[in-house]
Amino acid sequence: MSELRLGFPGNEKRVEAQSSGATPWDLDSKLAVVGKDHARQEAPLKVSGRAQYSYDVRFPNLIYARLLGSPHAHAKVTKLDLSKAKALKGVLYVEDLTRGGRIRYAGQAVAGLAAESEEILADALALVEVDYEVLPHAVSVEAALKEGAPKVRGRGGNAGRARIQGKKAAVNAAHASADLVVDATYRTQVQTHSCLETHGCVAKWDGDELTVWASTQGTFSVRRSLSRALGVKARQVRVISEHMGGGFGSKFGADLWDVFCCKAAKATQRPCRLMLNRAEEHLAGNRPDSIQRCKFSAKKDGTLLGAEVRALGTGGVGGGAGVFNPGIYSFQSTYSEQRDVNTHASRARAFRAPRHPQGVFALEGMLDELAEGLGIDPLALRLKNDPHPVRQAQWKRGAEAIGWSRRKASGSDEGPLKRGFGLAAARWKHNGRPGSAVLVRIGREGTVEVRNGAQDIGSGARTLLATLVAEELGLQPSQIEVHLGDTRDPNGPASGGSTTSPSLAPPARAAAYQVKRELLESAARALKVPTEQAQGWDLKGGKLTGAPQALSFAKVCALLTTDTIEATGKGDRAAFSLPRFTSEVAGCQFAEVEVDVELGTVRVIKVVAVQDCGTVVNALTARSQINGAVIQGVSYALFEERILDPGSGRQLNPGLLGYKILGSLDLPEIESIPMSVANGINPTGVSSLGEPPAVPTAGAIANAVANAIGARVRSLPITPDKVLAALAEQARAKKEQKK
Repeated sequence: MSELRLGFPGNEKRVEAQSSGATPWDLDSKLAVVGKDHARQEAPLKVSGRAQYSYDVRFPNLIYARLLGSPHAHAKVTKLDLSKAKALKGVLYVEDLTRGGRIRYAGQAVAGLAAESEEILADALALVEVDYEVLPHAVSVEAALKEGAPKVRGRGGNAGRARIQGKKAAVNAAHASADLVVDATYRTQVQTHSCLETHGCVAKWDGDELTVWASTQGTFSVRRSLSRALGVKARQVRVISEHMGGGFGSKFGADLWDVFCCKAAKATQRPCRLMLNRAEEHLAGNRPDSIQRCKFSAKKDGTLLGAEVRALGTGGVGGGAGVFNPGIYSFQSTYSEQRDVNTHASRARAFRAPRHPQGVFALEGMLDELAEGLGIDPLALRLKNDPHPVRQAQWKRGAEAIGWSRRKASGSDEGPLKRGFGLAAARWKHNGRPGSAVLVRIGREGTVEVRNGAQDIGSGARTLLATLVAEELGLQPSQIEVHLGDTRDPNGPASGGSTTSPSLAPPARAAAYQVKRELLESAARALKVPTEQAQGWDLKGGKLTGAPQALSFAKVCALLTTDTIEATGKGDRAAFSLPRFTSEVAGCQFAEVEVDVELGTVRVIKVVAVQDCGTVVNALTARSQINGAVIQGVSYALFEERILDPGSGRQLNPGLLGYKILGSLDLPEIESIPMSVANGINPTGVSSLGEPPAVPTAGAIANAVANAIGARVRSLPITPDKVLAALAEQARAKKEQKK
């Protein structure tokens, strides 16, 4: 039993915790390398171009594969003739992929082909003959809900069953007692993942053994899904993802193209490559849109009363729509009614903090509208109604960093260039999960090797594991060699839900602690000292401490009687069952913008992001994670939007020219402030970081724009036409008031 001091300076609590092995870290822990800045282990490989991605894998005798997509959003395939394509010299494998012949979105695969070269493959695709019976389609929520709209799923209506939380009568009563009620509709767009490395893989068979170099967030989930799809045992499938070029939630199990690639490789007994092109990549996942009809109420002193949200959204032919709204703040009563609406568009997939950026954009906009109506400072309104103890401190820290005191009354700046300030909250669950294992191996030469089969999605997982193991062994992270991304190594999590670091940290530390104890006992035997005495020994600063001789780490290792010793730490349920300081991680962001009211353009000047992630293991990569989330949030707020042609159902901007993503000239100054909180939870205290800072950015920017111009844009992305329209509507309203 250990007593832990949890929380952060100024807000602490002491708890009793049952733990075995290493003593859990808390506020009293004196850590040598954890929490410092450490360069990424893979940085030299990436900046030199030597890092090998799935896209880079090449073999002699390699063949190439592609899928042929339908040009229609809704149709029946009445004829598919592959004979001419199959007869073309160099075409090696073809497959009918119509699967019942029903097409439900433009780009849906109808056939797969593999050939000796990409040029032959292009010619073969042009020779495929497909006849369609074209059917009516609906690619927007509004079109899908119209009376008589074509059905997407074949039975029932296009709107799914309502998901209801809260009591309508209670929220009505709260509104009735309010001094102010705000009723408004907020909209968010469909955002595609737009991974720089597109989806796909390279597959190679050796007899009945399959190796797949996959661009994936889930090496083990790809292995499982390929095993099922191909009818082979999981142990016959090896998945490798040494480096990957982005996923954001869209790359988990094997997809149709991966399975086809493996089949083509098997049929031809040649390695096969299938990587999607840019237009196809836009079909491989998206963040659903939303229409949120909100009604919020409050007392004149800023007490929040009722929050009512009715939300619709489309995940295309699949589900996944929905918003996190209301939440975060303490309302007297809340009511939420949400529905998915199916449309003839490609299927949505999880996207960095699913449901949260959409919901928080509307939630935080509504709070600012209440603050404006009540004449209360938006920060004061949040401090009054935010129950999270960590975020209470973060609001104050972020306000100081952005210079919140410079904020003026909305729309009061003189001249065409107007400055504004906005803010919004971040939240996410502690998402460490049991089931992973990490191996740590020490060699007689003083080498330390760490192995796990999970992939590094880009968060710097190698350096995080190296830092944790280095802390336990009294070394520097640069002395630890980490191997990731191969399913021959111990089981690891898929990189989704911000689970990778908090899931791998406890078993990594456990393995390092176990192998350290074995090393110290081995040293005791070599020094002819009772092994019981080794219980008081440790490794600090690269040396053996507490022993009769102060040997270096290398000399301690040289005392081993075997070439290597190793231990595998298990992330069992007990490792994730320690007391916790709070039920979720917290964060907040502040934005400063400049709006040109003549052109309608918005420029984000600065974003301050304060984010709790439990124990900050590597401050450098923690800031990098926050920076990346903010960049993606700015892009979501101002630029990104999938545009489907209502007439054809096809995407009108399927490349990176038409589908605008934030570029280097659009970048604001970003001040990322990782806040280390002794959250408990597991022996390392490591918690989620990848997703929470992606939640509030768009909401903070939208609030800053409203503060700058004195008019609110309630639809993302915030484009010049919307800014000018909001200003025109404001001018009309003022004119009517004067009458």
